[in-house]
Amino acid sequence: MASLMNLLKGNIGTGILSIPLAIKHAGLLVGMVGMIVLGIISVHCMHLLLICSREFGDRTHRRHLEYNDVIELAFEDGPKIFQKFSNAARFAVNLFIIVTQLGFCCVYIVFIAANIKQVVDVYINPSFPLRIYELFVCILLVLVVFIKHLKWLAYCALFANLLTVAGLLIILQYTFRSLQPVSTFPLFSDMESLPLFFGTAMYSFEGISLVLPIKNKMKEPDAFSGWAGVLNLGMVIVIVLFLAIGFYGYLCFGDNVAGSITLNLPTNDWLYLSVKLMFCLALVITYGLQFYVPVLIIWPFFKNRIRGNGYCEWFAESLFRIFLVLFTLAMAELIPHLGLFISLVGALSSSALALIFPPIIHTLTFWPDNLGVCKWHFIKNVLIFLLGILGFGIGSYVSLSQIVYCFTYPKAATCEGT
Repeated sequence: MASLMNLLKGNIGTGILSIPLAIKHAGLLVGMVGMIVLGIISVHCMHLLLICSREFGDRTHRRHLEYNDVIELAFEDGPKIFQKFSNAARFAVNLFIIVTQLGFCCVYIVFIAANIKQVVDVYINPSFPLRIYELFVCILLVLVVFIKHLKWLAYCALFANLLTVAGLLIILQYTFRSLQPVSTFPLFSDMESLPLFFGTAMYSFEGISLVLPIKNKMKEPDAFSGWAGVLNLGMVIVIVLFLAIGFYGYLCFGDNVAGSITLNLPTNDWLYLSVKLMFCLALVITYGLQFYVPVLIIWPFFKNRIRGNGYCEWFAESLFRIFLVLFTLAMAELIPHLGLFISLVGALSSSALALIFPPIIHTLTFWPDNLGVCKWHFIKNVLIFLLGILGFGIGSYVSLSQIVYCFTYPKAATCEGT
């Protein structure tokens, strides 16, 4: 049960609030079917990572392997031509994990600032620019990132989960009361918007980097995989929640849906204002959890180069944490459009971790004799890899192009609500 809760926490964040916008980008039918297909492929890639981890655990007699360990071992034991790239592969996974986690942190800043601005604007006129709110949010987050022990962050995360569940229930009951007829919505949007759908959807399936850490901490690791295991059960719940929020959110708000569905809620009712604040508080806590991973990867590199006593090390680490927070603030200031930012992070980094690396790892691990009849595992892995590369390239390009366009023409009709 604890592992299931951690898995749900790792996959249900700001991404679920942007699913209605993803459905808008794809159209009602294509968006719903696309979410199911991408969800199934993402879960399959999680299983590929688990299978390879178990295989290398048996080969090396190591119990606990992380994502970067598995890809390094896959390249070392794979075809000779790939063996020299093992260190580069490990570095690439670490880099994309860092980019993904810091990307989440940047999105959180934009999300928190935008929702707090909506609440404050109800009571204060004229309103302050969004960047002012982002600056104040950054000051608060500097305090949060000084909670260095994962144990204390986990206690806070339980409270954040309760706030998230309450917020989602309130959002669903609001959408149920304002649904428009299904027949008024397009089944397919257009080809130009599909990359934005892909990026937003992949951002939502953000938990692959947590799969091995959660499994490694279980008393009975075998209960994590399998048809009725923790992974399948948790991801079915996640996908159903995504479909519910996406479907009803789009039917409720239509083409006016914002980058986060919370921005569409009424501002004249204390209940819906409280929902915005609940998600803001939950994400302030979650920021500390997401921030923990890049610090864990990057800080040892600098720590080993510090000369001096314990105070010097503490002071240097404090400056490092503040610098990372300021870096996420700078990125949030540069890209204020929440929906486009989510799509960019999803296409650029989430697709690499969720769709590109796992089929490579699986192919190298079982090459050449254990890839199924007629090498069908190899064919399937190539197809998943090509989907990931296509989404990575086109999704990143379209997201960046839209961000540049909206930054140049912020009042353009296509940029409203993003």
